[in-house]
Amino acid sequence: MSVAVSLSPTASSAARRRATLSLVAGVALGSTGHIAAVTVATIAAQQLAGTPAIAGLPGAAVVLGAAVGSVVLSRIMARTGRRRTGLAAGYLTGVVGALGATLAVIGGSFPLLLAGTFLIGFGNSSNQLSRYAAADMYPGSRRASAIGTVVWGATVGAVVGPNLVEPAGKIAEAMGLPQLAGPYLVPVLFVGLAAFLSIALLRPDPFELADDSSKRTADMPDSGPLLEILGRPSVIAALVALVIGQFVMTLIMTMTPLHMDMNHHTLTDIGLVLSGHTFGMFALSPISGRLTDRFGSPAVIFVGSAVLITSGVMSAVAPPDGGVALFVALFLLGWGWNLGFVAGSALLTTSLSIVERTRIQGMADALIWGTAALASIGSGVILTVAGFTTLGLLGAALVLLPVSVLVSRRRQLRTGTSR
Repeated sequence: MSVAVSLSPTASSAARRRATLSLVAGVALGSTGHIAAVTVATIAAQQLAGTPAIAGLPGAAVVLGAAVGSVVLSRIMARTGRRRTGLAAGYLTGVVGALGATLAVIGGSFPLLLAGTFLIGFGNSSNQLSRYAAADMYPGSRRASAIGTVVWGATVGAVVGPNLVEPAGKIAEAMGLPQLAGPYLVPVLFVGLAAFLSIALLRPDPFELADDSSKRTADMPDSGPLLEILGRPSVIAALVALVIGQFVMTLIMTMTPLHMDMNHHTLTDIGLVLSGHTFGMFALSPISGRLTDRFGSPAVIFVGSAVLITSGVMSAVAPPDGGVALFVALFLLGWGWNLGFVAGSALLTTSLSIVERTRIQGMADALIWGTAALASIGSGVILTVAGFTTLGLLGAALVLLPVSVLVSRRRQLRTGTSR
């Protein structure tokens, strides 16, 4: 696989900036379409299935699709050496899924809705993998900032996506279609535009614009054995930080709206708390990237872990009518997750060749999405059996796992040794 490209330093720098902006725009467009579709998934499922008992299945299908997409697309990228190929394939698959979900709503087919939402989730994996495409183009001292910039693009989707649901539904009705068909047409447009950007503007391909520190040298194999790669301290620490951070964030966030509803908070209050959480998750990503570049991934993961622990404890001790306390706790939950997500993603780019990191990064995202599914299912059980206080304290306790991994491997991470 060749990653060489004949550009002057000035032209290469301009091409990297253009590619990064294209990736940010793709994430903004892709996340807008994805979130608009996910917003109405349970409503559409209940209407088509006729019962709320299985209304959560489309959400599970989205998560499963994202996990599968992360693995499949990363393998495509590792084999072809072209991020543009993999990203565009993912986005186009998401468009096919959105069209299928639209037809499912029109035709009243619940199985087709599940298939469509699975493919929508598959397409969303392109959003997630875009951060690594950006990281490859910059030296180690700037990779976290590149990751944070691309992750920030999801802020647009988090804000715009839900607000497109109602107008899209009205447009669908004006066209003689069911109201819920409208939100599924949103990703057809927005995710389709993301695919177009990947095909038209990611030229040269980010692999070809890879920084020298990312390129494979003559004495470096394409990829080491998977078990050997997984055994490297930086990989272990990154995977644990990413997976546990996702689990804790999903565990608490998923049940917060229900907890607030059970304690007679208004929908406005619930919406404000979730908005604060979303702001913490995405809007501060550039800051998380700068901090990681300045102080290193382990230090920022430590800080993110401390923020997550604080959030879990605050969630647990917040009084039932404590809307302000929950707002702060959920904001910190989002920010702590973001610190660990950006720093962990950056750590996953170290001590690996460009092919190795492409393989591992796809697997990491598959684990993240699988973890989100388990946390979503388990959170309801824990809330029912033990209550929201236990949920918050359990989340805080689980964060000690990545902390212990970092402490036990701090010397290897500092020296960059593989054992």
